[in-house]
Amino acid sequence: MPTVVGHEAAGVVVETGTGVSKFVAGDHVVMVFVASCGRCSYCSSGRPNLCQSSWKARSEGTLQSGARRLRINGKPLNHYSGISAFAEYAVVSEKSLVKIPKELPLTLAAIFGCAVITGVGAVLNTARDVAGKSIAIVGLGGIGLSALLGAVLGGRRTIKKIDTKESKLELARELGATHVFLGSDPDCVAKVKEVTDGGVDYAMEMAGGIAALTLAYAIGRRGNTTICAGLPPHDATFPVRPAELVSDERVVMGSYMGSSVPQRDIPHYAEQFMTGKLPVDRLLTVQLSFDQLNAGFDKLDDGEVVRQILRCKS
Repeated sequence: MPTVVGHEAAGVVVETGTGVSKFVAGDHVVMVFVASCGRCSYCSSGRPNLCQSSWKARSEGTLQSGARRLRINGKPLNHYSGISAFAEYAVVSEKSLVKIPKELPLTLAAIFGCAVITGVGAVLNTARDVAGKSIAIVGLGGIGLSALLGAVLGGRRTIKKIDTKESKLELARELGATHVFLGSDPDCVAKVKEVTDGGVDYAMEMAGGIAALTLAYAIGRRGNTTICAGLPPHDATFPVRPAELVSDERVVMGSYMGSSVPQRDIPHYAEQFMTGKLPVDRLLTVQLSFDQLNAGFDKLDDGEVVRQILRCKS
């Protein structure tokens, strides 16, 4: 602190600085919250979502170059994830941008930078081989419902969706879930196992809580993979019986930013949307202005919305 927040955004390039070669004024872009340096061992091995220099810059509140370009009353402000998008204008590294077709509405393009790339990517990149498999997704926010869309796109056999909000379960049905369950139901685990012959092949935690991760692990079958993409509190712990990992050949793994390569995946997902195969427009609940921002956070905290978009310019 102090910082300008906002890590999921899209916009139009207004001006470029010295050395910028990939973009020109007028380009439509999606901003991604992990910039890839292209040189470290992670970037070189196809895992730019784990870029070392990006992690350092994010922890220090700077752009990837180490610079701060935001000020108020002459005093520097920190950049949030190299984006700081809750503003009319943002100064970002070109490494944080992905060019998109101008036909993709910016109000939808914004959610490709986090919700879509994280949720869809967790299915198609982290889990990978989901065709013909059963998948359960715990948590139906923007990321969880994006994962549902990714599972439908990936050709899964059955999709189970679990949440504590009836309205989100209904939306999940409309988007392709074959079964829905209330996470607050004390018999939830038993009911999932009953319709899946003992559990699911892939269970995904998308809610950001240990209770959700515990539930996801519990509904897995032998040989299951449980994927955590919801970012529980950093000091939370999750108990696992190692003997069970061996006897059941269970796998527990993380998925950060959908294990994605943004320059590859965002244009592909945009194409899938524009051809009607990835209906991410169904995730947009409401558009907000700056004076509605705090109320928007209250709605998010209540779990009554999926994705809200802040319109920074009229």
